[in-house]
Amino acid sequence: MLQLAFVLIGPQAFRSRWFVIVIAGGLLALLVVLLPTLDLFAGLLGPARVALGLLFVAHGLLALPALAEGGFSSRRLLDLAKAGGFLLLGVLLLVPSLWSPLAMALLFGAAFALDGLTRAATAILVRFAGWTIVVGCGLLEIVFAVVIIAGWPLPRTEAIPLGVGLLLGLSAWLMIQLGLMLRTLEDEAAILNLPIFAGRGWYEHAPVLIGEDPPMAPDQPPLTVHIWTPAGAADKPERLLLIDRYVAAVDANGEVSTGHSALEVAPDVYISHYPSIDLKASAGAAVLHSGAHNNMAGSFQPSYAAESADWCEADAHVEIRRYSPRRLRAFWIGYRQDSTYNLTARNCSTVVASALDAALESVLTCRRPWLGLLKLLLNPDLWAAAWVRSHAMSGTWTPGLVLDYARALSRVVDQRDMSWGERLRGFLSRAPRSGKAVPL
Repeated sequence: MLQLAFVLIGPQAFRSRWFVIVIAGGLLALLVVLLPTLDLFAGLLGPARVALGLLFVAHGLLALPALAEGGFSSRRLLDLAKAGGFLLLGVLLLVPSLWSPLAMALLFGAAFALDGLTRAATAILVRFAGWTIVVGCGLLEIVFAVVIIAGWPLPRTEAIPLGVGLLLGLSAWLMIQLGLMLRTLEDEAAILNLPIFAGRGWYEHAPVLIGEDPPMAPDQPPLTVHIWTPAGAADKPERLLLIDRYVAAVDANGEVSTGHSALEVAPDVYISHYPSIDLKASAGAAVLHSGAHNNMAGSFQPSYAAESADWCEADAHVEIRRYSPRRLRAFWIGYRQDSTYNLTARNCSTVVASALDAALESVLTCRRPWLGLLKLLLNPDLWAAAWVRSHAMSGTWTPGLVLDYARALSRVVDQRDMSWGERLRGFLSRAPRSGKAVPL
């Protein structure tokens, strides 16, 4: 989450004060060490519980427009699950009678177990550089989940603060690393050029630009992400809950569709990477390995009109108004020099997600960057985007993940001036009054 927040605000405001980030990281690490010793968790847990509870309830209420949508779809089901999950978490945190060590242990344990299992399984399938470390971290999450639920060898009342402390410790280490790296970052280089973003090689074309970006023009065309979800791209697909949203769908003839991602800025930018040959489902799991042995020739589609005419219309579109056309074009110029395609390392979705990050760098820069950073870290939409990004880094980007990522980022950057109260009032004013769904 910290990585994404610094990308959106940009390095300009922090480069000359890199030492502040290092000091803040050091203080956070010291706090993590002292919390158990000073028994401060008891005093901090109450206010933190109430604040998080209110935040989760508000976010759940804002997701309720999905209830007004008609018909069954994976997206509607996910929206309902999201709203229900946030409301459940909020109620559990706010109602003291429900907030028991056992209830919280089950909640946190299930979250850690599911997250660890997903990361480990995905890393085993994709096998990118460093995949064994991700598998090890996933297994540790599962072990920690068992410890939390079982209440042994640590009591449940101590296991959860320990988990929170570990997360804070990781954040402290990341801040120290980021601050030290910002110290040596050149003025022309994007923050995405830092080694901390280099693990998967998706930002090797991050822009290096002279001078600052010009102000956004009032008539600047929107950045549009086009998504063909697996279910939307298949002909009469067999419904497989969540699988046909994020992985693949099988149509009536047994053909497999993995969907597609593209990004467009009219009139001259269209980012759509495609393999020169169709990949067959019979190729087996080995084709998912991200090593160079699975590289193949690729091609770039000329435009959305040409691509949709040759195939079908995308079933989802996300528009983002605030972005940097110059950074986006610089990234695309570098990327398209090499058309090599790899199903899990250099595919249609990895380039769209990387282009999004490049285009949105520094878009939330402000006169008070530290206050802006704090407000950004309290934004649940940033949490959602960071969670999606984290899971993609543990495996690969897919059209379904890019869709979730783009939607979350659009809410972060295009609604940054809206308060929670304004967003809630907007939701209430759009609530259906005659049984018809009103779009958010």
